Amino acid sequence: QVLGARSKNKTKFYIPGGKREEGETDLDTLLREIKEELSVDLRPESLAFLGEFQAQADSQPWGVEVKMRCYFADYQGEIKASAEIEELTWLSYQD
Repeated sequence: QVLGARSKNKTKFYIPGGKREEGETDLDTLLREIKEELSVDLRPESLAFLGEFQAQADSQPWGVEVKMRCYFADYQGEIKASAEIEELTWLSYQD
């Protein structure tokens, strides 16, 4: 299963995360975005790169693509929706 997050006023679930701010590394972005969206702290020493994926961006004109760099990581705290996140759910392959 993978954790899906649905933003307020949206209907689709996405993998939690977000865009880099100027000067941020992958690690900086992950730590900030996951804390903002899920209210947990990632354990930096547990970070493991999964892969980079690129595809058509949802709800954007044809040809506009999104590129994602995905990681596995352990965390501490209790996962709960925060900031712009309305709902969290565990999604399976069938979803």
